[in-house]
Amino acid sequence: MKHLISTADLTRAEAIQILDIAEEMRAFGTREVKKLPALRGRTVVNLFFEDSTRTRISFEAAAKRLSADVINFSAKGSSVSKGESLKDTAQTLLAIGADAVVIRHPDSGAPARLAATDWIGLPIVNAGDGMHEHPTQALLDAFTLRRQICLREGSSPHGKGLDGLKVAIVGDILHSRVARSNLWLLNTLGAEVTMVAPPTLLPVGAASWPCTISYNLDEVIASGTDALMMLRVQGERMNAAFFPNPREYSRYWGLDDARLTTLDASGDETLIMHPGPMNRGLEISSAAADSPRSTVLDQVTNGVAVRMASLYMLLSGDLIKES
Repeated sequence: MKHLISTADLTRAEAIQILDIAEEMRAFGTREVKKLPALRGRTVVNLFFEDSTRTRISFEAAAKRLSADVINFSAKGSSVSKGESLKDTAQTLLAIGADAVVIRHPDSGAPARLAATDWIGLPIVNAGDGMHEHPTQALLDAFTLRRQICLREGSSPHGKGLDGLKVAIVGDILHSRVARSNLWLLNTLGAEVTMVAPPTLLPVGAASWPCTISYNLDEVIASGTDALMMLRVQGERMNAAFFPNPREYSRYWGLDDARLTTLDASGDETLIMHPGPMNRGLEISSAAADSPRSTVLDQVTNGVAVRMASLYMLLSGDLIKES
């Protein structure tokens, strides 16, 4: 495997290996000296055509902890804003000595296009493309979920998938690349996925996806689930009225204080997840985001470890292959 473009491309063995190596990377992050010499002399370029804070910083921290040199390239104020093509930009990066490219792009398929051509021949990591996928976010979500469950059970996470776990992905499925990446990866790792959303925020063809579709969050909570993954309502991608108003959305689809109380009263140990950034008071209340059930800050911490593992395996060629 030379690129990380889609979680649908990962075998179960490859996905588990990434999570296992991320466990080792996370352990290094707790030491006084957090750097490893694994990628010393390598150069990783963060090529971001969309604004980002946590994803870009997370990739930058991951590369630097592996001792790689990092070049952050923003489309704003660059030759891209003057009309330079993706091909010309990529070949410029090759000419300056890049060894891997982490790309975020507003157009679905841009990272795959870069990986499929002979423009540069470097490992490509998809850091989010349009409404398509965000594979490292899904990997860090799976890592967090597996780690939390194993800590609860007092067992080692190494070598384990997510077999039998029930995960509900709730909210703006239509515009969410996180939802798509999580769906493919969670299925690969053995979890049962339920998509919960209003009909207007489900993509055409969602009925054929390997998941259960529900329009009622309260019913899903009542039936029991190991994790609720709340998605950000992506207003910047909406060019029509997908729901009447924020108050109604929060009432029917948000994890509000009342639903948090229901979770607490049930005795279930349901985890609350969110890829961030959060719209507090819309898809999730502050009480839910800050509750002991919340894994939001753990997800940020784990993101660095997962991205370290991804960069390490792509640049070292150490991903295993299934026979």
